[in-house]
Amino acid sequence: MSKCADTSCLPPASRPGLREAGTDEAGRGCLAGPVFAAAVILPPDFAHPGINDSKKLTHACRMEMAAIIRERALAWAVARVDAGEIDRINILQASILAMHRALDDLDIEPEAVAVDGNRFRPWRQVPWQTFVKGDGRLANIAAASILAKTERDLFMQQAALEYPQYHWEENKGYPTISHRAAIAQHGPSPLHRMSFRLLAPQQLSLFQQ
Repeated sequence: MSKCADTSCLPPASRPGLREAGTDEAGRGCLAGPVFAAAVILPPDFAHPGINDSKKLTHACRMEMAAIIRERALAWAVARVDAGEIDRINILQASILAMHRALDDLDIEPEAVAVDGNRFRPWRQVPWQTFVKGDGRLANIAAASILAKTERDLFMQQAALEYPQYHWEENKGYPTISHRAAIAQHGPSPLHRMSFRLLAPQQLSLFQQ
C-alpha cells in the first residue's frame, strides 16, 4: 500500500446512482497568480485511501494521487482565472468562475455537482450542493482539490523562473512574511492581484521607517 494512504476511503460522491462531479479551487487566498479549479467525476465503485483534502497531503503524495486520479477518473478538467480578471470581478466570483470553466471542460456532462465550501452559482441546469470542508468528506471533491492544487503549484513554480525575487517556488504566492517583504522591496509583478492588500498594515509601517 502507498505510504500516502490514509486508514479509510471517502465515498466517491454524495448522490449514489448519479454521475456527480466534485469541484474545488486552489489559490483563493494568494497574493499572486491565478485561482485554479478542478472538476472530477469518479467511477461509482472508486475507492482509494490516499484521496483526501489536498492540504493534508505532502507534495509527493499530492503528485502521486494526482496521477491516480487522472488515470482512474471517468472525466476530469482543470481551469483557471488569472490575476487581472480576479481584480475585475473579485476573488469569490473568480473562484466560482474557475469552477464553472472546469465543469465546462469535462468530457462527460455531470448529472449533479458537489462543491467544496458554501458559495456557488448555478451551472447550466444541473442540480448542485455545497459541502463545507467537502474535500475531507467526498472523494470527488478531494480529487478536485488535489488536481487544482498540483496544477497551480506547477504554474507558480514556472512563474518563479521569470520572477525569482518573490520565491514563488516556495510560497506559491501565499501571503508569507518573506513574500510580502519581497513585494515591499521590488514592487508588485504583473501576476500580483492588485485588489488584494499586498502588504499588511504593520509591514507597511515597518518598511516606511
